[in-house]
Amino acid sequence: MVPLSVLDLSPIAEGSDAGQALRNSLDLARHVEALGYQRFWMAEHHNLPGIASAATAVALAHVAAGTDRIRIGAGGIMLPNHAPLVIAEQFGTLAALHPGRVELGLGRAPGSDQITAHAMRRNLSGGEEFPQDVVELMTYFQPVQPGQRVQAVPGAGLNVPIWILGSSTFGAQLAAILGLPFAFASHFAPGMMMEAIAIYRDRFKPSAQLLAPNVMLGVNIVAAETDAEARFLFSSLQQSFLNIRSGSPGRLPPPIEDFEQRIDRYAAAMLAEALSCAIVGGPDTARKGIKAFVERTGADELMVTANIFDHPKRKRSFEIVAKLHGGMS
Repeated sequence: MVPLSVLDLSPIAEGSDAGQALRNSLDLARHVEALGYQRFWMAEHHNLPGIASAATAVALAHVAAGTDRIRIGAGGIMLPNHAPLVIAEQFGTLAALHPGRVELGLGRAPGSDQITAHAMRRNLSGGEEFPQDVVELMTYFQPVQPGQRVQAVPGAGLNVPIWILGSSTFGAQLAAILGLPFAFASHFAPGMMMEAIAIYRDRFKPSAQLLAPNVMLGVNIVAAETDAEARFLFSSLQQSFLNIRSGSPGRLPPPIEDFEQRIDRYAAAMLAEALSCAIVGGPDTARKGIKAFVERTGADELMVTANIFDHPKRKRSFEIVAKLHGGMS
């Protein structure tokens, strides 16, 4: 079975706050580390009341300091928001403190709306400079060259592994050209998943970091003791998606019974499209869903995410998936 990793959005649940969300993230990281998950990534999002990981490098420092072995990374840093040198210094600092455990996923979306992007005081180029920024950032992790006038301290010579993230074919093409591993956002934008995978594998050029293509796919997996309980827990994410898409983002809401019967056909169609790769159910349903997803996509790795309102239930979901993974051939 393919390796499993975790994408944690550090959800802020209704009735809670960001501090508790970040403490829950550390608790989850310790939990999945003990279960054998390979990576623990956090993502950069801004101006979203339900996500606590906006200062992604700071949140990762919190998690890295409280864990021992699991790889820690960004999934991802939205590079158009930042100067490459600053990100190299941030992740160089993490790598200096936690050698061999830190990696960096890069995306070209702002991770926010345009008003928020303006508030971050970066020149908005629509991501046109993303390829050049990626290459510049990569050079800061290489050994300092004679005459090099700008270097990342910490960062230089630490060779922090880079991933390219994407929800379209653009990221697939860039990852292939640069010979980097590719993570696709099939957990919320699966429409171009198969085309992007095919382009990446077909056009991949080996590099010093990676000799063969490596595709990691994001997937929502909500596992519980029964199918009915899993569908109930999944309704929190469904509500959150609808709130964001309707321009009314908020904290992660509690689950609702029979949620799909309460919404109109337009909302149902939007959820069906955005969450078409989600795997929701009891152990047997989840096992079959994971197996079918891997067989259909040929994924080399899965990055599991689960925005579940109740933190113990969220931990239990990852535990069920880990047990299923151990029993799959």
